[in-house]
Amino acid sequence: MRLLIVGHGRVGQLVERLAPDYGFEVAGILEIEQNPDGSGVTLERCREVDVAVDFSTAEATLATVPRLAEAGVNLVVGTTGWQEREAEVRGAVEGGGVGAVVAANFSLGANLMSALVGTMGRLLADKEAYGAWIHEAHHKAKVDSPSGTALMLKRALEAAGYGLAVDVSSTRAGWVPGTHSVGFDGPAESLTLTHAVRDRATFAHGALEAARWVKGRKGWFTMRDVLGLGE
Repeated sequence: MRLLIVGHGRVGQLVERLAPDYGFEVAGILEIEQNPDGSGVTLERCREVDVAVDFSTAEATLATVPRLAEAGVNLVVGTTGWQEREAEVRGAVEGGGVGAVVAANFSLGANLMSALVGTMGRLLADKEAYGAWIHEAHHKAKVDSPSGTALMLKRALEAAGYGLAVDVSSTRAGWVPGTHSVGFDGPAESLTLTHAVRDRATFAHGALEAARWVKGRKGWFTMRDVLGLGE
């Protein structure tokens, strides 16, 4: 299987290093200076590419995904910050007849946490005395705030029927790879669930697992589909 890597930051470099362990040959790497407005995506570059893994920037993703889909390349997208234009990106994926795994977080732990948070939200949906909050911490260079994972967790609560306001806060400091906590505070007790990343390699492992899974599929998927966690 042949893999195109879009974005060559810390996670992109890990994807490159770990790709052979998942049966992938790296067919090419598109760094930001090679891909202004998605122009680095050409039919020649995409020839015989099975899947592209995108850990770039929001602007690059919005420009690159439609071109990759048009070229018939399946996708794994880990970039965040563009979700307000999700309908546009979905349309490009559907129009290209390709498959895409799109996730704010590719770690097993974060996706398990999302499933658990949904269960907690459902069980506490009618308990108005228990107020929910989400806090996330990332390194000082992370641009989007709150993180895509924090928003994913908030959506999991809402989809489960939790109707109260959910306070979401962020910290940007140092070199934190990513820590997310969801809490419910009641009059006499509190309950907190936390996921902390120690090594960014977990994102690369998850993305490569998703790349292997999405090959040959068509449609819009999340890591919960890849992991068989359901909705």
